[in-house]
Amino acid sequence: MRITEEKKQQNREAIIAAASELFRQGGFDGIGVAQLMERAGLTHGGFYNHFPSKENLIVEATAHGFDTIVSRYVGFNASTILNVYLSREHRDNRGAGCLIAALSGDAARQTDETRAPFAEGIEKFIRLLEKDIAFKQNDGPGARAKAISALAQALGALVMSRACPDGAPLADEILEVARDACRLAIDQVGPEQSTQ
Repeated sequence: MRITEEKKQQNREAIIAAASELFRQGGFDGIGVAQLMERAGLTHGGFYNHFPSKENLIVEATAHGFDTIVSRYVGFNASTILNVYLSREHRDNRGAGCLIAALSGDAARQTDETRAPFAEGIEKFIRLLEKDIAFKQNDGPGARAKAISALAQALGALVMSRACPDGAPLADEILEVARDACRLAIDQVGPEQSTQ
């Protein structure tokens, strides 16, 4: 029995969503096609009807993951974004969390084609922070540097916190210290404003 184009598209989207979550949990190499298809509720043999290779799926799942994550933060100011990013809930929910924190190590060993959606996703995240920082501080060029620095600090803190045993006091302390430091850095008034 042939499936409709609409159903085929729904299946494809289910595979991409499942892959996006599973890759964040287990890495690109830690998740096989059979496991992906099972999570999507489909048979293993149907994978190649949707994607020419696992690498192709990695590219699409990465782009999907970044779009999903960035869309969650649209409308929030930079401080709120970083508070949510540096929360215990985000730390403990890898499958629905930040792709940068979960997969940067894996992405660094991939082809340029696979790394391209990482660069695009990171850029989207930076612009989201930069827009609010520039608005608050009337500081266009400086806002981008602050956004990059804050994201890098938050990312490092999240990775370090995840490396600690679950429930370790240090894991929470790392997040708390990074939240305070990021908030201070992005709320700090630029030199041109302090003289006005």
